[in-house]
Amino acid sequence: MAESRSNWQWSPEPKIWVFAALLVPVLLGLGVWQVDRAWEKQAQAERWQQGSGASGWPPETGAVGQPVILEGRYDSEVVWMLDNRTREGRRGYEVLHLFHTDSGPVVVNRGWVAGPGSRDRLPEVAVPKGNPVTVRARVSDWPEPMVLGDVDPVNAEGWPRRVAKLTAERAAGPERTVHPSMVRVANEAQPGALKAGWDSERMGAATHYGYAAQWFALALLLLTLTVATSFRKHEDE
Repeated sequence: MAESRSNWQWSPEPKIWVFAALLVPVLLGLGVWQVDRAWEKQAQAERWQQGSGASGWPPETGAVGQPVILEGRYDSEVVWMLDNRTREGRRGYEVLHLFHTDSGPVVVNRGWVAGPGSRDRLPEVAVPKGNPVTVRARVSDWPEPMVLGDVDPVNAEGWPRRVAKLTAERAAGPERTVHPSMVRVANEAQPGALKAGWDSERMGAATHYGYAAQWFALALLLLTLTVATSFRKHEDE
């Protein structure tokens, strides 16, 4: 009576290997990108923790977190209300105000203010007046929207103006130039500052390291499955 015996033989499927060869480098690249972002956020956090070494405006490098000192005045009308910013469960806005220095205008984030009950109105924020003021601040990123899409415009042609995000190009427009970096007031003791207790970064270095680990794990899993499916079981009589 014949006895059957099974063994495993290397029998790769070309289509599966082509798919893996295309996708694994992409997954590894995403992992490396997240590691780079984590290093960048870590360096930013270290700069934010520095309490000294403030430079005059404009800074030489413009690195996020660098402490700077501005001298000048707030614009009499150009203010953007950054929408969908909450503090302690309350809906509100961050006030982005155009600030004039001897080297040109720069956008200053003055801090947070609570929103009125109606979405048809914007909060009233006083414009600091008088002689030129000195403001201690830190270089910050331009704000990204908290939600997808644009917000309903309020006073779209006048000031203040509600926005979901702001960029240097959008802040400049055809009638003025704006420094490519924006700043946040260092604390509530600064001229024109509102509620400036800044929240920690939503995506710190640890978050990016976590994403990197996920991408690397997916690449390893795909490679493992590709190798595993390349072995076929054959029956020998």
